[in-house]
Amino acid sequence: MNDFLNVTGFTFRNKTKGKAFLVTTIILVAILSLVINLPYLISLFKGEGGSSVKQVGYASVQAEAAESRVTPTLVGRWLEEYFASQPEEGRSLAMVPIDASGDAAADEAALKAAIADGRIDGYIQLQPNADSGFYDAVYKSEKMMDGSAADELRAGLQLVKANAAGLTPEQKLLLYSPVDVKPIQINAGSGEEDGRSAAQQGVNMGLVYAMLFLLFMSIMSTGQIIASEVTTEKSSRIMEVLITSVSPLNSMFGKIFGMFLVGLLQIAIYVLTVFVNVSLPTNKEALGNMNIHLSEVSPDLLIVALLFYLTGYFLYATLYAAVGSLVSRTEDLGQAVMPLTFLSIGGFYLGMFNLAAPDSMLVKITSFIPFFSPYVMVLRSGVGSVEYWEIGVSLLIMLVSIYVFGWLSAKIYRTGVLLYGKRPSLKELRKAMKAYKI
Repeated sequence: MNDFLNVTGFTFRNKTKGKAFLVTTIILVAILSLVINLPYLISLFKGEGGSSVKQVGYASVQAEAAESRVTPTLVGRWLEEYFASQPEEGRSLAMVPIDASGDAAADEAALKAAIADGRIDGYIQLQPNADSGFYDAVYKSEKMMDGSAADELRAGLQLVKANAAGLTPEQKLLLYSPVDVKPIQINAGSGEEDGRSAAQQGVNMGLVYAMLFLLFMSIMSTGQIIASEVTTEKSSRIMEVLITSVSPLNSMFGKIFGMFLVGLLQIAIYVLTVFVNVSLPTNKEALGNMNIHLSEVSPDLLIVALLFYLTGYFLYATLYAAVGSLVSRTEDLGQAVMPLTFLSIGGFYLGMFNLAAPDSMLVKITSFIPFFSPYVMVLRSGVGSVEYWEIGVSLLIMLVSIYVFGWLSAKIYRTGVLLYGKRPSLKELRKAMKAYKI
């Protein structure tokens, strides 16, 4: 036990004092702080006079004002009234009349000149539609793929048709009044009365994103370091000296647990960084406007994420240590650990690419495969529908897999650290493993 603790402590101290740990931690803390404060920094560059309301021009011909028929100028005025009636804090578009003569070419030239002068961001042109008896619209601007303004205009034109149809003020008020639809996610098989609100779904999805990235980065970084440490000690013949005072098993599991503590320290630093930046008055107000509250996180999801993070880490870490013990040269390490890397990438992609389909058959099946379940079961728990017994079965499979692969990795490590030269074949490795009992 003392040997295990000594190796764990040595690994932890050696890694936390290294330049690589300090530099990467500082860089990631800076990146996290920048990303969280980016909306506020952008607002500073906009200045107090900046406006997020997009100005859309339309050709206004004064001579059309007295005409009884629905003209493009009249539709433009209706649109102007519609967008002006929206709440100021939620308004994203405003109509701007540009004096025109009625000549199509001259009017478009005037609208282009208004864009060049900075008075408008784009302009709308209305074209008669004989089938509907109304108008189709073309929105022109200098921005590429300016779809948000087009969507706003499309919605506005749908509503101002009420004016063209001659509806009464009461009918138009009924048509314009918004209808509130609250999405609630439920689990029909669990018997729960309450479901997840939109705010809870958003926060849970954010947590799923964070946990998938966290597990993937932990496996890729610490797994590679563990394998590299073992290979370096073996290739430099330090291993021959170490095993005279520390058993290979204590060395292996000491390195794994030491790197786990290093990872926990980094995670604690990142979480503290996020908490401090989110707690700033400017960011707290922004999160409040986005209806994001960390108190909405489901406690069940936190527990499931923690359990599968721990089991996933130790499963991959033991395998990385075993593979590292079979390699005699650090130059060959990348090729040796490639299968484990592909497995981890596969699980990460399964989680990320199925956020919109968390209840597909592929996701359900892979959530019980130990190499993929740390990613996929967190996905199902956060944004999908999963029963408690499914989580229990998947977790039991993970624990059994850790025991089996841990035992196998221990035998491989015990044998592999003293095998030099070319990488042993499976037959040679099996023969050498029979000589040792774990």
